[in-house]
Amino acid sequence: MKQIFKYGILLVTLLLWQSIVNAQTGAYDTLKVEAFITPEGDTIPQSWLPTVEVYAKQTKAVAKYWKEWTRLRNAVYVTYPYAITAGRVINEVNAQLIHVKDENLRKQIIKSRERDLKRDFADKVTNLSVYQGKVLMKLINRETGNNCYDIIKEFKGGFNAGFWQAVAFVFGSNLKQPYLPNSDDQEIEKIVLEVRKVYGYKG
Repeated sequence: MKQIFKYGILLVTLLLWQSIVNAQTGAYDTLKVEAFITPEGDTIPQSWLPTVEVYAKQTKAVAKYWKEWTRLRNAVYVTYPYAITAGRVINEVNAQLIHVKDENLRKQIIKSRERDLKRDFADKVTNLSVYQGKVLMKLINRETGNNCYDIIKEFKGGFNAGFWQAVAFVFGSNLKQPYLPNSDDQEIEKIVLEVRKVYGYKG
């Protein structure tokens, strides 16, 4: 497409030059040419070319790609703030539990932060689509370094982790899905970096 555009400009330039040359029919003819003076004092001829509009029909493959990319971008923009908050809370809880050996105290700490998350995000997260939920799980993995299955298993036990894994499978998802920013999840990573720049996220 760019090559066609360049060839079009070249053709128009040649036609204009030919018309200028042909206009010089007499020995005393004067041809006025606009000029541009550079900061260094050089004089360079200049001319204005007409606008060239190039149209092309979008292929189905390209249309499909942009549709999927737009859907992914929207999902990341919606879910990334939740992933940041969830990641921060999970990392804080992990830091608190490092030296806690008493099971009852561990449960109290976990339930306390769980209540905070439910209070702030329960309604919002339940309104996400299945697709957005998949993206959110990947982003939580990005922020914590652990997949959602391992996080649930750590905080709520293996039975709860297995139960929610089964639910995820029903909806075509997987709590154990990894986050691969250099391969399968390159597009997500690019959008995350865009979101972080737009909203000024630090760290």
